[in-house]
Amino acid sequence: MKSLRHAVAIAVPALLALGAAAGAVVFTVARRVVTPTVRRNDTHILAVDTGAQTIELDRTPDTELPGRYGLFTSGTYGYVKLGAVLGADSRTVRRKLLTQIEPGAQVDRDAAFSGWYYVTPSELHLPWESVLIGSPAGPCPAWFFPAADTGNADTWVIQVHGRGTTRSECLRAVPVFHALGLPNLVVSYRNDGEAPRSRGGSYALGASEWRDVDAAVGYALRHGARRVVLMGWSMGGAIALQTAVSSGNRDRIAGLVLDSPVVDWRTVLRFQAREEGLREPLPALAMGVLENTFTARLSGAENAIRFDRLDMVARASELHAPILILHSDDDGFVPADASHALAAARPDLVTMPAFAVARHTKIWNYDQTRWTAAITDWMSERGLGARAGS
Repeated sequence: MKSLRHAVAIAVPALLALGAAAGAVVFTVARRVVTPTVRRNDTHILAVDTGAQTIELDRTPDTELPGRYGLFTSGTYGYVKLGAVLGADSRTVRRKLLTQIEPGAQVDRDAAFSGWYYVTPSELHLPWESVLIGSPAGPCPAWFFPAADTGNADTWVIQVHGRGTTRSECLRAVPVFHALGLPNLVVSYRNDGEAPRSRGGSYALGASEWRDVDAAVGYALRHGARRVVLMGWSMGGAIALQTAVSSGNRDRIAGLVLDSPVVDWRTVLRFQAREEGLREPLPALAMGVLENTFTARLSGAENAIRFDRLDMVARASELHAPILILHSDDDGFVPADASHALAAARPDLVTMPAFAVARHTKIWNYDQTRWTAAITDWMSERGLGARAGS
């Protein structure tokens, strides 16, 4: 009780000193950090030509990217696939539709641009099954893609999706690992909308979610794996890194592949705050709120979040498995600074090929050939595949 009073004595006066409005902003920012997000519309469908099978969107740094993408919509279609950019002006971009839209279909104006591309595992035309992984949070659903040659598949890949997304985000990488002869386990974790909800239903930014991924590591080891490779996307990268330093099976983790990863949350949250026009000390105070047990709970977190423990640049010496980082230098959401810092801190472990233009978690979409080669070559050079070197 004394410690709680001490926490209140320190935290509350600091917030009150800001004034009511600024204090409210700090708590709003803190709550947003730990609250599971829903997909936000970020563009508008301006026109659909069903004859030419083209679509016109607001021009944004994402919608103008070359490559193949997806678009969440409402109306007749919940999701459509997009191909090449056919034309653009200062305000709009016209792209080829890869999903056939029939005349008379209702397509609502608001939409969300996505790098997922694939939504369901059946789209990959590979064998797969749904499995449940018993974790401390409860049974977490996963998709299992067996290797073509199950007799020579003792290395499994476990994929971890990012914040505000689901397992579908990971489907782009399944064919790459399948071609290497590796089973794929694409997992969910607490509070992601598919796995069980924790008591408070909030994110811990990897500090708790890693236990669900660790349960997946145990599942793989019980079902024939001798070693695992973790692949994490965005916040899934933070979760994979926490698993790599915290798991009781960390000696079985043979490598990490990280796409647009969160390596240090402070760097990410400061960047995102600046993008929204918030200046110091507000971002620092919001993180301070989340580090204090009492104020963290007022913000919706279940427990205090220790950002030092989530800073993998500071904890670089604890890493032992080789790491491949795929991160666009103009990510636009999770800056690549901490990824570069980790590569500089552990050049013996980290491989980080240069990527640009591709934005956040969209390197596969923008340059599938080079993205695939980066993973395939890195895995093969380390003997992490039944067909490595073939």
